[in-house]
Amino acid sequence: MVFKGGIFDMDGVLVNTVPLHFKAWKRMFEEYGKAFSFEDYEAKVDGIPRLDGARAILSELSGEELRKAASKKQKFFLELLESEGVDVYDGTVNLINKIKKMGIKVAAISSSKNCTYILKSAQIDTLFDVIITGNDIKNGKPDPEIFLLASERMNLSPKECVVFEDAVLGVQAAKAGGFKCVGIDRYNAPGRLKKADLVVSDLSQLEIEKIKKLFI
Repeated sequence: MVFKGGIFDMDGVLVNTVPLHFKAWKRMFEEYGKAFSFEDYEAKVDGIPRLDGARAILSELSGEELRKAASKKQKFFLELLESEGVDVYDGTVNLINKIKKMGIKVAAISSSKNCTYILKSAQIDTLFDVIITGNDIKNGKPDPEIFLLASERMNLSPKECVVFEDAVLGVQAAKAGGFKCVGIDRYNAPGRLKKADLVVSDLSQLEIEKIKKLFI
């Protein structure tokens, strides 16, 4: 197989929304009397749909109460996005521009229903051939549905694509779907992404030849 498609997770790979998400989750959980650390964020809510994230900590709540909690988190996140903005990872954007010049298709994915809005806020929404959001899927990671849908809409097979992920559940989902996966270790703990085919701390470190070698 040949490298024909790149699938880029939004949070933590394309844009640094992690601080905003963490603050929003923490504020919401603390309103329910739950302590919430960054370790909790990494292990329990990073990279998964909002309702699943709320359920991971507030397991005692009913379905309706969980939806209310998830909506609070969404409100807090959008307020933070408006007031603080979002930073783009330049190394990722540079890599995307390079592989697009080679004729490789690119997709942005996120389990967040805010995905398109965030990409537009960051002024990078026009980079992508395909954008898949939480509105398009039924199953969150580690289910590979979101990656499979991205490859399908690019008219490529999973074996022709590389997923770029920074979350443990995202790497698991990519491998479950039959994709090659590059893990981006933003926390100086590469072992957490050990299931990826290759791990770097930033995509500025990644040479295209290394990606191609994943298909040999």
